Parts: sequence; C-alpha cells; structure tokens
Amino acid sequence: MKRYWVIGKITSRFIAKMEQILWLYALSYDPLYPVICFDERPCFLIGDVVEPLAMQCGQVRKEHYAYTKHGSCALLAAIEPLTGNRLAHVQPRRTKREFALFCQALAMAYPEAIKIRLVLDNLNTHHYHSLVEYFGKVEADRIMNRLCFHFTPPHGSWLNMAEIEIGVMAEQCLKRRLADEWILQQELIAWEEARNNEKRTIHWTFTVDKAREVFAKYYTANLTC
Repeated sequence: MKRYWVIGKITSRFIAKMEQILWLYALSYDPLYPVICFDERPCFLIGDVVEPLAMQCGQVRKEHYAYTKHGSCALLAAIEPLTGNRLAHVQPRRTKREFALFCQALAMAYPEAIKIRLVLDNLNTHHYHSLVEYFGKVEADRIMNRLCFHFTPPHGSWLNMAEIEIGVMAEQCLKRRLADEWILQQELIAWEEARNNEKRTIHWTFTVDKAREVFAKYYTANLTC
C-alpha cells in the first residue's frame, strides 16, 4: 500500500483543505473554469571550467568534474492536468513581483475562462497583496477577478500536481549544466513546447474516498483547528 507522508500534525484544517483540493481534481473538464496547478523552484546556473569533449555517436557526453557557479534564478510553472497545457517562466528572483507577473500571464493565457481555479502552496508571496504592491489595486483587482486561489494545507504540498511536472522538468530539461538565464530560457521554451504538443496530462488517483481510507483515524478523532 502506498504511503502518504505528512510532516507535522494533521488538523481539521488539513483535512478540510485536502478534501477541497481533491474535490477540485475530481471535477470534469470545464474550459470556463479550468483547474491549474502552480509551483516554483530555484535553479542554480552552472558553467564549465574545461570545455566538454564533443559528443560521439553511441557514447555519453563527457565533461570535466570542475564547474563554476553563475548564481541562481527561479522557475515558475503551471500545468492544467486535464489538458496537458503548461506555462513556464524563468525569472531572476522569486519575489512578489515574479508571482504577480506570472498571475498576469496566466490570466492572459486563458482569455475565455471565467474563473481560473489555481492550486498553489502557502509561500508568503502567494497572495493578493503581491499583485497590489506590484500592479496597483486596479490592475490587481482585474487579474484577481479571473483567478481563485486554492491553497494546499500546511505540509501538504504533495497534493499539488505542479510538483510532479516540475520533477519531470528537472529530469528532462535541468539535469545538466546551464550557465546563464538566456540558455536556460531557450531550453525551457523548447521543453514546454514539446510537452504541450504531446498533450502530456496527469492522471491523479488519490481521491477523497482514498484519503478517508488512508487517514481514517483522523476522521474519527477530535482534531484541533
């Protein structure tokens, strides 16, 4: 039986938020109310000290063990699990500004949607006020009229399907030395385009019924908030 690890105390708030996310995932596809998962991660820029040997047919690429660091940047990514549509950005930092810009881009990417239901974690920048501080209240309100945030419970980021997609991104696109943001951006654009063309969706099997089975003892206990 698969184990679902939760770090921290399971509270009534955790159960309620978990079931809300699982309820969203169980909904049928609706282009007017798409369910989209968002996450972000740091990425370190690594360059070569010694030029790698040229690739040869039938052999793996050979590079010197020495490398040089060129700082870091942030990757922001969203995926619509039921359609396989994804959007990824490379940004120099991971602040309120970057989150606000991504929310704006996401709203523009779904012009026909009435409300975009966005699943995300509890990072302190993931807030309406981030948009207000960067865009001003008028533009922030215009964007937020298109978005509805659904937060995963504390210590429950594994409920966010964007983590799955970022894991795939790291394995297919980031598992090599990328020296600067421009190179990273070009690699990410190519990866995103290929994944979108393939319409790679995510088949999520952890349902409300399954949650009530796995966490059965917490449904019968007197939980705190």
